[in-house]
Amino acid sequence: MPTVTLEDGFERAIALTGCFNFRDLGGYETMDGRRMKWRRLFRADGLSRLTPDDLGVLGPLGLATVLDLRTTAELDEFGRFVGAGPGGSAPAYHHLPMIDVLPDRKDFPRWVDPSIVADRYVEMLGNGRAAVVEALTVLGDPGNLPAVFHCSAGKDRTGILAAIVLGLVGVADEVIVADYALSAAAMERMVAFFRSENREDPERAEAIETYAPAMVAAAPETMAAFIRSVEDEHGGFAGLVEELGVPQAGDRLRMALLD
Repeated sequence: MPTVTLEDGFERAIALTGCFNFRDLGGYETMDGRRMKWRRLFRADGLSRLTPDDLGVLGPLGLATVLDLRTTAELDEFGRFVGAGPGGSAPAYHHLPMIDVLPDRKDFPRWVDPSIVADRYVEMLGNGRAAVVEALTVLGDPGNLPAVFHCSAGKDRTGILAAIVLGLVGVADEVIVADYALSAAAMERMVAFFRSENREDPERAEAIETYAPAMVAAAPETMAAFIRSVEDEHGGFAGLVEELGVPQAGDRLRMALLD
């Protein structure tokens, strides 16, 4: 699994067997010259496929909190993270679904157009307001860190929350866009895994080919358009959290996550 190695020695992407898009949000600089702390906040895809070796890799991270953005149906079908946190105890777990149901499979071919995907992100944000508020509240408490938030692919719902967090602490829009685009390579690996796992099942193999283009679509233009929508509709991320009733979210995240 290729990684992105930063000058200060940390690797953003964490190589795992059963998880393809687990990466650190540390190291990103803010516009006022500060920097996101390493090994405090992670974004990921589904955590239910982690192998014992994967859990061994994640153990030293000392995860204190897991935020699960998937639907209830996804949770029931695939299960949840079962790894250990600090001292061997289970991390605190928060199920915060951003949407009630997944998009219909027949809509997946449209999920490759950046403007259409960005519009869907705006809809997800509108439907997931309560989940976003709770997530920001949890992540703004240093006692809940290190934390990871995830959905099934770690690209769409996770990308929305990552953009909000990074935007609130002062990371530039172009950096948020670049972080989002890192999911493309991870999605290629995920699709390859699903193809391998289901090559003997024609029905599932056909289904994979139906949604594969949407899975790997992580165009920078999509996130750029989503950020513009937040600016146009809410006056930016600070305006968004003001409307959500958590105006101090940005200050709390900066205290918890920045050097």
